[in-house]
Amino acid sequence: MAAAERRAFAHKINRTVAAEVRKQVSRERSGSPHSSRRGSSFLGVPLTEVIEPLDFEDVILSRPPDAEPGPLRDLAEFPADDLELLLQPRECRTTEPGIPEDGKLDAQVRAAVEMYTEDWIIAHRRYQHLSVAYSPITTETQRERQKDLTRQVFEQDTSGDERSGPEDSDDPRHSSGSPEDTPRSSGASGIFDLRNLAADSLLPWLLERTAPEDVDRRNEASRRQHRPRALLALYPAPDEDEAVERCSRPEPPREHFGQRILVKCLSLKFEIEIEPIFGILALYDVREKKKISENFYFDLNSDSMKGLLRAHGTHPAISTLARSAIFSVTYPSPDIFLVIKLEKVLQQGDISECCEPYMVMKEVDTAKNKEKLEKLRLAAEQFCTRLGRYRMPFAWTAVHLANIVSSAGQPDRDSDSEGERRPAWTDRRRRGPQDRTSSGDDTCSFSGFRPATLTVTNFFKQEAERLSDEDLFKFLADMRRPSSVLRRLRPVTAQLKIDISPAPENPHFCLSPELLHVKPYPDPRGRPTKEILEFPAREVYAPHTSYRNLLYVYPHCLNFSSRQGSVRNLTVRVQYMAGEDPSQALPVIFGKSSCSEFTREAFTPVVYHNKSPEFYEEFKLRLPACVTENHHLLFTFYHVSCQPRPGTALETPVGFTWIPLLQHGRLRTGPFCLPVSVDQLPPSYSVLTPDVALPGMRWVDGHKGVFSVELTAVSSVHPQDPHLDKFFTLVHVLEEGAFPFRLKDTVLSESTVEQEMRASLAALRLASPEPLVAFSHHVLDKLVRLVVRPPIIGGQIVNLGRGAFEAMAHVVSLVHRSLEAAQDARGHCPLLAAYVHYAFRLPGTEPSLPSGAPPVAVQPATLARGPGRPTSLYLARSKSISSSNPDLAVAPGSVDDEVSRILASKLLHEELALQWVVSGSAVREAVLQHAWFFFQLMVKSMALHLLLGQRLDTPRKLRFPGRFLDDIAALVGSVGLEVITRLYKDAELAERLNASLAFFLSDLLSLVDRGFIFSLVRAHYKQVATRLQSAPNPALLLTLRMDFTRILCSHEHYVTLNLPCCPLSPPASPSPSVSSTTSQSSTFSSQAPDPKVTSMFELSGPFRQQHFLAGLLLTELALALEPEAEGASLLHKKAISAVQSLLCGHDADPRYAEAAVKARVAELYLPLLSLARDTLPRLHDFAEGPGQRSRLASMLDSDTEGEGDIGGTINPSVAMAIAGGPLAPGSRASISQGPVAASRSGCPLSAESSRTLLVCVLWVLKNAEPALLQRWAADLALPQLGRLLDLLYLCLAAFEYKGKKAFERINSLTFKKSLDMKARLEEAILGTIGARQDMVRRSRERSPFGNQENVRWRKSITHWRQTSDRVDKTKDEMEHEALVDGNLATEASLVVLDTLEIIVQTVMLSEARESILGAVLKVVLCSLGSAQSALFLQHGLATQRALVSKFPELLFEEDTELCADLCLRLLRHCGSRLSTVRTHASASLYLLMRQNFEIGNNFARVKMQVTMSLSSLVGTTQSFSEEHLRRSLKTILTYAEEDVGLRDSTFAEQVQDLMFNLHMILTDTVKMKEHQEDPEMLIDLMYRIARGYQGSPDLRLTWLQNMAGKHAELGNHAEAAQCMVHAAALVAEYLALLEDSRYLPVGCVSFQNISSNVLEESAISDDILSPDEEGFCSGKHFTELGLVGLLEQAAAYFTMGGLYEAVNEVYKTLIPILEAHRDYKKLAAVHGKLQEAFTKIMHQSSGWERVFGTYFRVGFYGARFGDLDEQEFVYKEPSITKLAEISHRLEEFYTERFGEDVVEIVKDSNPVDKTKLDPQKAYIQITYVEPHFDTYELKDRVTYFDRNYGLRTFLFCTPFTPDGRAHGELPEQHKRKTLLSTDHAFPYIKTRIRVCHREETVLTPVEVAIEDMQKKTRELAFATEQDPPDAKMLQMVLQGSVGPTVNQGPLEVAQVFLAEIPEDPKLFRHHNKLRLCFKDFCKKCEDALRKNKALIGPDQKEYHRELERNYGRLREALQPLLTQRLPQLLAPTTAGLRNSLNRASFRKADL
Repeated sequence: MAAAERRAFAHKINRTVAAEVRKQVSRERSGSPHSSRRGSSFLGVPLTEVIEPLDFEDVILSRPPDAEPGPLRDLAEFPADDLELLLQPRECRTTEPGIPEDGKLDAQVRAAVEMYTEDWIIAHRRYQHLSVAYSPITTETQRERQKDLTRQVFEQDTSGDERSGPEDSDDPRHSSGSPEDTPRSSGASGIFDLRNLAADSLLPWLLERTAPEDVDRRNEASRRQHRPRALLALYPAPDEDEAVERCSRPEPPREHFGQRILVKCLSLKFEIEIEPIFGILALYDVREKKKISENFYFDLNSDSMKGLLRAHGTHPAISTLARSAIFSVTYPSPDIFLVIKLEKVLQQGDISECCEPYMVMKEVDTAKNKEKLEKLRLAAEQFCTRLGRYRMPFAWTAVHLANIVSSAGQPDRDSDSEGERRPAWTDRRRRGPQDRTSSGDDTCSFSGFRPATLTVTNFFKQEAERLSDEDLFKFLADMRRPSSVLRRLRPVTAQLKIDISPAPENPHFCLSPELLHVKPYPDPRGRPTKEILEFPAREVYAPHTSYRNLLYVYPHCLNFSSRQGSVRNLTVRVQYMAGEDPSQALPVIFGKSSCSEFTREAFTPVVYHNKSPEFYEEFKLRLPACVTENHHLLFTFYHVSCQPRPGTALETPVGFTWIPLLQHGRLRTGPFCLPVSVDQLPPSYSVLTPDVALPGMRWVDGHKGVFSVELTAVSSVHPQDPHLDKFFTLVHVLEEGAFPFRLKDTVLSESTVEQEMRASLAALRLASPEPLVAFSHHVLDKLVRLVVRPPIIGGQIVNLGRGAFEAMAHVVSLVHRSLEAAQDARGHCPLLAAYVHYAFRLPGTEPSLPSGAPPVAVQPATLARGPGRPTSLYLARSKSISSSNPDLAVAPGSVDDEVSRILASKLLHEELALQWVVSGSAVREAVLQHAWFFFQLMVKSMALHLLLGQRLDTPRKLRFPGRFLDDIAALVGSVGLEVITRLYKDAELAERLNASLAFFLSDLLSLVDRGFIFSLVRAHYKQVATRLQSAPNPALLLTLRMDFTRILCSHEHYVTLNLPCCPLSPPASPSPSVSSTTSQSSTFSSQAPDPKVTSMFELSGPFRQQHFLAGLLLTELALALEPEAEGASLLHKKAISAVQSLLCGHDADPRYAEAAVKARVAELYLPLLSLARDTLPRLHDFAEGPGQRSRLASMLDSDTEGEGDIGGTINPSVAMAIAGGPLAPGSRASISQGPVAASRSGCPLSAESSRTLLVCVLWVLKNAEPALLQRWAADLALPQLGRLLDLLYLCLAAFEYKGKKAFERINSLTFKKSLDMKARLEEAILGTIGARQDMVRRSRERSPFGNQENVRWRKSITHWRQTSDRVDKTKDEMEHEALVDGNLATEASLVVLDTLEIIVQTVMLSEARESILGAVLKVVLCSLGSAQSALFLQHGLATQRALVSKFPELLFEEDTELCADLCLRLLRHCGSRLSTVRTHASASLYLLMRQNFEIGNNFARVKMQVTMSLSSLVGTTQSFSEEHLRRSLKTILTYAEEDVGLRDSTFAEQVQDLMFNLHMILTDTVKMKEHQEDPEMLIDLMYRIARGYQGSPDLRLTWLQNMAGKHAELGNHAEAAQCMVHAAALVAEYLALLEDSRYLPVGCVSFQNISSNVLEESAISDDILSPDEEGFCSGKHFTELGLVGLLEQAAAYFTMGGLYEAVNEVYKTLIPILEAHRDYKKLAAVHGKLQEAFTKIMHQSSGWERVFGTYFRVGFYGARFGDLDEQEFVYKEPSITKLAEISHRLEEFYTERFGEDVVEIVKDSNPVDKTKLDPQKAYIQITYVEPHFDTYELKDRVTYFDRNYGLRTFLFCTPFTPDGRAHGELPEQHKRKTLLSTDHAFPYIKTRIRVCHREETVLTPVEVAIEDMQKKTRELAFATEQDPPDAKMLQMVLQGSVGPTVNQGPLEVAQVFLAEIPEDPKLFRHHNKLRLCFKDFCKKCEDALRKNKALIGPDQKEYHRELERNYGRLREALQPLLTQRLPQLLAPTTAGLRNSLNRASFRKADL
């Protein structure tokens, strides 16, 4: 009774716990302590608390089953056939079952046989495979679903082929390269061209006037066609790292095999053939010193040899003729050898003698040795006849397997100790290393090598003294050494050919170790291959799955040295005796080769004349099923007489011994050392052991052990472990109730058995692991049976439940521990999982089939609800009392045993729950470690209970008794608590427990009252919430809770569990939901928003209450996305990934394929829209560049503060554009800019998380009911709607198509596998290609492991699983990626378009519609501007047309920007390569013009915008195709001609004018395209086009900006700045016309200081332009703000170009404007920049630090140049450009244009004579020129900057002599000076300027001399006055001046020109001037010497003296020449004097 009392006590504990839980579950909630975290609490329940769910079962029952229309009905409730019972036949490898047929089996064998034959029983959830847990969405499955995608056509992918396009038929390089002077020369021809072009196809209904509703309907219908069903199939599969719910069905238990090797013995041939030889193969592991396989016996003898043994042979069984064997190796290692032993028939003589002939005789000498051979043959024949049944050892060898496996790849092998091995190569594919799955040692694998044929030629003869295994291991170890002892031995030569290869998957003709036929076995007569049983080197943990009962006997050695008499040739006979009579020897010994299958006796080989032989023999026996006490092995020892002597018997018995096989019911195995009896054994010997000395018996060596033998059993019946043996024995005793029973030395009575049983249960934990795992199924079955069927002893029920439960816990943890390495990702042991799934059954409830049904067929029979179910099931448990109730124990004897048995029977799940709840701490610990096992066991037990008890029809609330549910609640509560408390101590265990608990609850949802489970989930959540407040690291706990939720949501009926079909009941309380209170009223409807709809789109109370699981999931997401959430990036990723994974699952689920059903499913995710909208500021900004995302929200945000909107920042330039600046005509109120600081508070989401969140949002928008979305949008407040539009904009940016090029580019970078590179790759793919700086910044911010932003790269598996870390993808893979990416981009954009249409529908009625429509149009424009597929563009353009036709005022009254934007986008698409896109774009453009015309009778605005757009398009786009644009222009013309409605107006005419004008611009563009490579020519063209627009300021401005852009690209910052100055001047002119403000510049005059060229811009006068004309000067730049912008850009470019002085001038104009605007912030910035500029000027005063440019004169000669012929230009090149560089550049460029050998560079600077040039060639003359200033100019040009800015005059000099050489003697050396003047001053808006004036001066030799002397003097002066002084420089100059050896030095000049007074008086002045120069020169030399003297050190004194001496000589020589006086020096010059010095600088002669 003690047990019963304890049970009651347990229940008391339990009840309190359960009551607690129930109370906790139902207790009303008080406000959570941190409800403050979410202000938006609905119904007073903050998000941090879980709301009480509805009672699921009640809700389901209250709804009539047919409430839902057809397809939705399946969502309402689980299907009726959800749970079913499957019987899966156990797979049997062999054709016959191989179980014993003996009639009477004892209990243990019977149990084993039953166990190995019964079918698997599976409680199957029919729809489980649809859950994401079982059919996960992986990259592979995604690939599969992406198979039938259509390729989307993208402009950018086609651009690669443009070179072959029709527009490039003639090569532009050969055309001439000059701009014509007339800007519009080709006018007439252009018109003609346009007329003759073909138009694109027209849209048929375009010109009809259709009602807008019909247009919308038509557009929608066409948008709906051909859309992919599953959006998420186009997105990368969810991250595998996060997939905590991933499960797979366990593999059914199978027999264990290692890596299998097939060895075929082909032939064995000796030098002489005289007798039969027999072979034995086995594997040995040297390191483990263990034989690792049983023996394989083969016989390769010829028939004639076999014939010698006819006398002894029975007919051989086919199984003994095998020549090939399959070995299994579980632990491959390089130490495994295949050992081959050979034996022969016993003959007289020791082994060496018998081997001699084989070693001496050679096959070649056969003829010579004929007689000897004959003699040997005769002898052999005699021996075979007489001694044929005995064998003797002969020879052996070994093959090192590792060599075969590793060298199987090399074509030739070194022969090693086993001799020459000639491999015969089979042509089989060499499998790469990746096929090798290696287990155990990685160094060696036997699974994937190439088959090899070996020829083993050398055998070693056996040595009689060294036959044991120990010796063999020594030999083998020695073989591996290079200096092997064996190599020195003389070998027995032979040729054994064997094939070694990996075994095939399912080999034919295979026999199992028991000789059963393994399937497939096509023909029983085929020669078999044997499977060789492995004896693994180390433990193998695998459960037995089939019946195996083998015994191996190994005689080791025998010591008869003290035995008297003739005992020399000894053999041992082994027999398996069932009794003592000789006839009771059983035929259970396996035959060897060429003999019968089983024999009754077997002999060991004989070692000749050896009294104490060693044996290597192995006997294999089949154990009978029932081994009884008198079964024993009998060993008889014989002496064999080899010589036939008369009177002596062939064999003489010389000893006997035996081994009884059973002892205390256990099989005896292990080593034995047995005494041997000399006499025959007495009767009844077999009940004793030979160790008992029987009286009167004689023993060898006085009863000492002389025979050592070992027994090994391989058995799936006998555990061979004392603890297991005892346990099984006791269990069987209790089952059979056969008392009293003898156990070892004790006799068990009924009174003591209970105690023994408990002890045995406790001792199970001591069992050794290998047998425990092997018998784990048996043990667990028995333990379950003890729990469920407590044994009845003496009529009394013994409750062993607790002991059994504890034992179970220990067994499970032991099994787990043994198989630690094999655990799956969730820490489950596959072996135990398979046990629960397949093998576990409720004892006694055999699932029998419906009566009369045939036996179970092979396919699993379903037993779920068979009709006519038999009532003979073990127990129809219809009683509703708990069957785990001990109070029912009835007094013994009062009822018959059967009834008490039934009453005693318990339900496993109830017992388990109870025992777990009441277990003590030690056991509880063990159970917690492997809680999953017990949970799964309970679940299967419950399922079987429902299935077998036919309780599936009972309502869920009645299926299980209340007390059991209490236990479950207590259990869940306590395990949940363990998770929370252990998290910080043992995180891994906590994670496992958490998952197990979640899976348990998820499984229960299929079986139990679902409302009850929800309440448990809620209770668990509350536990976690309580802990969160005090948790040290809440993120950890949240991660676990997220995993928990994710697993719950992975239930296959997740949708049904959320009650999708019941309408949300709005809150009953009158308090309206929050959204309605904040928005005073909604945007569109005057009445308050519908609370029903609102609560569906928010995480409102009703939503979370009804959609319980979806509510949990989205709440997790909402909390993770909160700005202040901790550990955010990791949580973001987890939460978003969970949602994505579910949505992917819905997409792939066939149950939800219909649109109506999917819409219902999407309702569960509607709050995602609001969530994403609120998270917008923290999403990754996919729009490139800073601040590019124009936040539409803020545009609409009428009252930012009220909404508390963050992220309302708007990029100032956009604001400026929208607002049109404060003084813009028709300006709007400035936009409120939300608080900028907070704009991105909180942790931003990574690009990947953002993208995934956005794809989920798109999924909801795609699948939700449009009407519902419309009602929702109608209720949104203005700012919320704005943010929704922002979100759509972001979606467009996030999924924009990157193009094939991008994929190839990413691919071609060879990545270092560094974290950083991976992070960058992620960024690049996810949306920042192009924004390089952004990327660099990001990679800098990332510390490798600091913030967990890029935590994903640390895991081995990445999101880019396609790449699987192989960066180099194949072409196909990239093609596929581009295909999918294109489809995703298209679908995402279309979903955005659908949503925009819905918003437009809603907006129709609203009062704020302008602002919203403006924002909608912006998003549409954005979608048209990004890279889109042709398919999307035709829909997008249709929507744009509809919008414009419904709301024309958007474009034509309000915002110029929108119109400009639209025109630009449309034009771009008009130039598309794709005709469909062109068709739609030209239609849109035409309608736009028509609409504008209809409003005001002209369409000036569109005209202007289109022309400007075209200009900017042409200027900025490289890949622009004018040929296609022309076709679009023609199409528009065609529309105009065909439009009947406007025939009578001027419309068609105006269209025609516009088209021709555009055509002109295009023609210029073609030219520009030709000169794309020639920057000068290109800029010239742009310049010309800009000049052509002198009359339309907007366009001129556009082109000036284009030029600035081009210059900046080329690095010409000064020129870019000039373009900006010109643009500013143009705007200033226009502003001056409008009004004169004091602070504004007065037109371009004000800019003269910056550049003299600016006056060009003043060409605009009132007659050209009336400022008020519509459409003129309407761009955003023609405002004060625009002017400010242009000036700022100019200043920026000047700064970049280092022209800081100009920066000052620019700011002089800018500052008054800013002062007038009181813009102090900008003023501060400007003055800061000025300070920087001035500082830089100071630091760079000398000018060397800034090099402004180098100038060259370039002349073009030759007809090839067209208009450039005979033109001269001055080119401005980057500073320090060498002549060679520009020369090379131009030569190369023009060579490329004109071809080889056409271009010549003129090498000198002399004037070019046209007549001498080859007319076929092109000549270029390039000369270096320097800026030249007149003396008066130099007064003003003081600084280095002044001398490099505003340059118009350049100078170059050319030396020549009269006879044509460049240089000659002094008297004839002339020089030509050339001055060039240019049209404009440098720097200008282009880098080459035409030379407009040229002037030449020729200097006579004396003038040249004067210049030279002046130069020398200047150099001397400079060197002397230099500060600080430079001695080296000074000495150099001095040496050059006074050195006596200087060629053409000063002395020579003086002697030539001053020696005599010239005759021609005209030259007097020059003579005199030269004389004065020399005087000055001497003076300067003197100064220099004086200076040098002061500088030198003592070591240079001598040098200085030398210099002084030289100077003295020079002066002496010059003295007479300088003192002469000229006669007529002062006479006036005559008028006719040749004025060679008419330039000012030469005229002032210094007399």
